[in-house]
Amino acid sequence: MPGSTNISIDSILKEAKRYIQKDENIQLIQHAYDYAKEKHDGQYRKSGEPYVIHVIQVGYILASLTMSPETIAAGLLHDVIEDCGITKEELAKEFTPEIATLVESVTKIGNLEFKDEKEYLAANHRKIFIAMANDIRVIFIKLVDRLHNMRTLQFQSEEKQKKIAQETLDVYAPIAHRLGISTIKNELEDLSFQYLHRDKYYEIARLVEMRKAERDAQVTRMITRISELLTENGIKFNIFGRSKHLYSIYKKMTTKHKRFDEILDLLAIRIITESELNCYEILGYIHAEYRPIPGRLKDYIAMPKMNMYQSLHTTIVGDDGNIFEIQIRTYTMDEVAERGVAAHWRYKEGSKIPQEKEQREIEERLAWFSDFNQMTDDDQNALEYMELLQRDIFDANIYVMTPKGRVIGLPNGATPIDFAYRIHTEVGNTTVGATVNGMLVPLNKELKTGDVVAIKTAKQAKPSEDWLKVVKTSHARNKIKAFVQKKQQEEREELIVKGEHIFKDECKRRNVDEKEVKTAKRLDAILNGFSLNSLDDMYFALATKSLSTQALFEKLSIHKEPVSEQEKFERLIHKQASKRVEGDLGIRVDGIDSMMISLAKCCTPVPGDDIIGYVSKGQGVKVHRKDCPNIVNETQRLINVSWEDGVDSAEYETVLSILSTDRNFLLTDLVTTASQLRVKLNAVNSEVDDDRIHAITTMRVVVKDAQQLRTLIANLRKVESVIRVDRKTL
Repeated sequence: MPGSTNISIDSILKEAKRYIQKDENIQLIQHAYDYAKEKHDGQYRKSGEPYVIHVIQVGYILASLTMSPETIAAGLLHDVIEDCGITKEELAKEFTPEIATLVESVTKIGNLEFKDEKEYLAANHRKIFIAMANDIRVIFIKLVDRLHNMRTLQFQSEEKQKKIAQETLDVYAPIAHRLGISTIKNELEDLSFQYLHRDKYYEIARLVEMRKAERDAQVTRMITRISELLTENGIKFNIFGRSKHLYSIYKKMTTKHKRFDEILDLLAIRIITESELNCYEILGYIHAEYRPIPGRLKDYIAMPKMNMYQSLHTTIVGDDGNIFEIQIRTYTMDEVAERGVAAHWRYKEGSKIPQEKEQREIEERLAWFSDFNQMTDDDQNALEYMELLQRDIFDANIYVMTPKGRVIGLPNGATPIDFAYRIHTEVGNTTVGATVNGMLVPLNKELKTGDVVAIKTAKQAKPSEDWLKVVKTSHARNKIKAFVQKKQQEEREELIVKGEHIFKDECKRRNVDEKEVKTAKRLDAILNGFSLNSLDDMYFALATKSLSTQALFEKLSIHKEPVSEQEKFERLIHKQASKRVEGDLGIRVDGIDSMMISLAKCCTPVPGDDIIGYVSKGQGVKVHRKDCPNIVNETQRLINVSWEDGVDSAEYETVLSILSTDRNFLLTDLVTTASQLRVKLNAVNSEVDDDRIHAITTMRVVVKDAQQLRTLIANLRKVESVIRVDRKTL
């Protein structure tokens, strides 16, 4: 048959017997095979092979990874629910609930109907990750299933080949990489590369083959020299050359814009030894004998990769001028490098460790897995979820540490805020400062690999919406947005209650029956007349002054004799033709012929701010910002005012409050920033906070409008160590 191999159930049992001795466990695997063979009888693959060949291959690879008997059995049975009409209950009765659950979990990572293929793929992949978060064995089975499907992809149509290969490259290979299973990851990448970029694949394969004999001879000579060196120094070791897989070469050629002959690690040697101490000894002997290339030494033993990979990497220049990449590791490290988490998941017969405990051990060993679990949310949008995982987990390429040594993977450009939210949502929400390598830094500082980051928190602290401009991880951005939206919702609910009180008070004042106003007919008139959607919207509009009680009751045509001077004043305004008062301040007041106007000193409004007038006793109209806390609770004596167009000669004073971490020359940098924007400073004062870490700077500035003020604030926020810039209300 096309594509068939010599692997059979006997091959699986032989492989399994290397580490499984109990007869009942071997019989379980045999029974699973017999059951799968019976249920798949009469089914064939695209290659023309009986379908059971596929499940045999899956079972064999799982056995070669030293998976448990239950995992191998589930691998053999992984398609019986989907393809043979077997129920989970039937499977549980025939085998065990554990095996049935594993098979069902693999099956659920299956076909769903979506209008949009991108949405379908995202939802499908999201199910993979959620299943993996619940039981890591599910992803082992799915990876192995995909590996064999990729090995037989030639029997699919070209369109399907490209679709499956792209999905494999985008999702399955990164999972294998993050789990540290390099043997599966490398094969998945090369197979995908072959179908997606066939010409490039064969071009690189040809280049590799052309120089194979020459490179083999160079590697052999270097192996001989290093072997003699280590033998002389009494170190036990095993040494051999290794080949770079084709997709890795292609990635370096495309992402780093290198020619084929510039890729240094094409000549690669691996040295395996007994202990970590031997690894460092070997590195020392090699560097003493051969010149290392600066910047190419990487110590993944002291700082393992996120997938548990450990090794020493160095690049040296040989006697003949050829460049070699040398990898040095222990036998245990080598097994983990090849098989990743599967090396730790090796089945130990007789072990009584429950599945839940093994799952927790995975989280402890894989630094990123707890972060991944934290992000796994059943209710999250599938496309957003996939974007989050791709950016925050799979694309993570800088590795920083907590003071206790926990490694956190983050994308390029990540900040202490991203780090804080990766530790825990509450840590992120209460962050007030950070130290990197023992030094205070601004929260927008970009982190780099090796940094030790400590987050300073305060119980009363809250995330700033400005953080959204600096964070790089989707996880942090989503958490900040969620907090801001929750806060806005809480504020809205408070304002709705306030607006309801305003409405009820006004009804009483006008001797109007509240129920009469809320009749469907009258309520529709209000909502339609003011483009509102609900009664809550009406209350909210009243509380925020975007809807006046006068306008509301006029819309209802309910007129009662006013009982206060305020209402008489409001009527006067609305009866008069639109007139305006113009003055040096560039402010007009609708409906007033002449009146004294002044800017409120408490909130110092400037042109472009949303403003409101307050009719004071004996001092005319005081103009406030609408968000000024001194008038936000006022329900009377307010009047509409607006800025005059075309006024550009006036100047307006306002006060800024700047929170920053304290440092040398901070005040100089802040004043220089204002001067560069030609902003006049009337006063500057800076004080160190009680915590001796932060500084609070007050600047009294003169600007011509809100745009100039916004530009100033934006530039002040960019000053090193500045955390927040706010307009101050006195």
